Amino acid sequence: MQYYTESLTSYKRLRTRAVRIGDLWIGGDHPIRVQTMTTTDTMDTLATVEQTIRCIEAGAELVRITAPSKKEAENLQAIKDELRRRGYTTPLVADIHFTPNAAEIAARIVEKVRVNPGNYVDKKKFEHIEYTDAEYAEEIDRIRERFTPLVRICREHGTAMRIGTNHGSLSDRILSRYGDTPMGMVESAMEFLRIARSEDYHGIVLSMKSSNPQVMVQAYRLLIRQMQQEFGECYPLHLGVTEAGDGEDGRIKSAIGIGALLEDGIGDTIRVSLTEDPELEIPVCRDLVKRYHPTPSLPGGEGDLSPEAGTPPPPGGGWEGVFSPYAYKRRTSFAVSNIGGGQVPVVIADLSKLPVITPADLKHIGYTYNEATDKWTIADTAADYVFTGHLSVPFALPGTLKVIQYPATWELTIEQHGIEAENPLEKYFPIFDDAGFAGAMAKSRELNFVMVDAYSSPTDPATHLEALANDPSVVLCLSSTNKNAMQSVRRLVIELDQRGVRNPVVLITDSNWQTADEHLVHFGVEAGALLLDGIGDGICLGMTPAAYAQFDQYNTLSGRRYSTGADRAERFLNSTAFSILQATRTRISKTEYISCPSCGRTLFDLQETTAKIRAVTHHLKGVKIAIMGCIVNGPGEMADADFGYVGSGPGKITLYKGKEVVKRNVPSEVAVEELIGLLKANGAWVEPAVLA
Repeated sequence: MQYYTESLTSYKRLRTRAVRIGDLWIGGDHPIRVQTMTTTDTMDTLATVEQTIRCIEAGAELVRITAPSKKEAENLQAIKDELRRRGYTTPLVADIHFTPNAAEIAARIVEKVRVNPGNYVDKKKFEHIEYTDAEYAEEIDRIRERFTPLVRICREHGTAMRIGTNHGSLSDRILSRYGDTPMGMVESAMEFLRIARSEDYHGIVLSMKSSNPQVMVQAYRLLIRQMQQEFGECYPLHLGVTEAGDGEDGRIKSAIGIGALLEDGIGDTIRVSLTEDPELEIPVCRDLVKRYHPTPSLPGGEGDLSPEAGTPPPPGGGWEGVFSPYAYKRRTSFAVSNIGGGQVPVVIADLSKLPVITPADLKHIGYTYNEATDKWTIADTAADYVFTGHLSVPFALPGTLKVIQYPATWELTIEQHGIEAENPLEKYFPIFDDAGFAGAMAKSRELNFVMVDAYSSPTDPATHLEALANDPSVVLCLSSTNKNAMQSVRRLVIELDQRGVRNPVVLITDSNWQTADEHLVHFGVEAGALLLDGIGDGICLGMTPAAYAQFDQYNTLSGRRYSTGADRAERFLNSTAFSILQATRTRISKTEYISCPSCGRTLFDLQETTAKIRAVTHHLKGVKIAIMGCIVNGPGEMADADFGYVGSGPGKITLYKGKEVVKRNVPSEVAVEELIGLLKANGAWVEPAVLA
């Protein structure tokens, strides 16, 4: 049975229909294109032109500009003319919500228009309506009548169109019939696509965006299946995680959602939506794309990923009965100590590259020692295990931390400690390779970590499987040095499950890149994609010795610099591991911010406001706060947020609890304080001092 990708075990790009946008082609055999969106007022022609140029010079191949009404749509001509006068021919995209007449104007001016099927014709009132089939058909006829003029204008002028579905802005009609589901997202787009095809118009690109990478990935997979079933072909796909946020979290969430699809050969153009200046989105896009299509302008790429020798299709030919690609289902495993069996994934910190390990080193993985009180403070993002390799730990450990060592060091630890108060049998555990475990005389009675290489060599990773399969003490640590590392690990897990092997699995991912952004993208793609597929009872991130040695002191994320010194990599890796688990919704350890990128509709300074809200709420573990610049990205697109802070007019904020309005037109000067009051009134507030 064919699902959404030709191969689960190797990389092959999904062949889509080629679409022309000005002088640029998307889809088919053409490279994956990168794009962004301006944040200026569209009526400020000069500011929009200057920002567009900065984006183009940063590498944007398309630039989107908001056109919320007729006047902005008409001003796109002045913007385009000035850009052409200055020698810039990059295609422009008009972003349309709610206003078909603006779309029809823009389609005669720019090379592409984006429409949101959730609000192009329908109005959202959060009402549940029971439709008969006849009534639903009448609604489709209404959409056809309103949408067809735009289709005909685009066909006449050679203008491309993106049908851009957003998870949070599905219409009441779609929600009433399909619910708040990925399938509802797909059907929302398909209704418009069917109309376009009936008019023999095919200049279509589609997107299925969500702030939740799980939902996003499932929706794209379903869309591909639906197009293949109905049309026997696929239109180009624009990938993006909407409202990803800023800094590390925004980059990681985008890398997970976009990267999981790119790894399966899905995606023809990408946009990383950060709450930062738009030109800062482009380097992150390039870091993602260069993993698949290196060009002279994208240095450092690994080359086109191609099928690896030694990774044949799994027994049985696929993942039937193993995974559900269209709905999240965690792989079934039994528990070994606190790993697997439905428990939240653990984080393993790698301190093996330090010269020695001191209590101060543990601060960077969430454990702070107070010498005066002889007590440890443990953070919400404290690692569960620490891998020390050949190093010993010459001090008493915090109560919850456990150590993983190479077998010889572990045996020495056991011998030295004996059965003292801090029982090493409960704190220290060995890690073997699979052959070493099969032949080892000394093993832990409680917990043994066993490294298995997923098809990186001609040796079958299942060679020693019988010695460890379903051993109640064994946790499998899976990794691969293949270019197809994610696919290789997934292929091995498929084989394990088809053989009935239910041991917990820890994902081991090393990076050989250089900058912080490159590392974030690499970890997000390779570990995050597997977690989205329900694979992974733990995560351990590391760097190759060369990457560790050159971890750049100048790495900058959103204007803040990582501190220098040998410990900075450990802190970075630990933080990244927890952020990946948070973004995949597999372990919640901190506040989550759903923050839209700024655009010409934004009614306040998003970057400044996001930073201000983060500063006073970052300690609220598990609370999801949406920060939206305008009503377009407000109650709908913030989707599953617990609380919302939405621009409703110049200097005015509307506060939400879920999708319910709590306070309207709050002056922006006091809106953050009012948000804190709302959190307190709903039992979501904890004083920071309590957590110190």
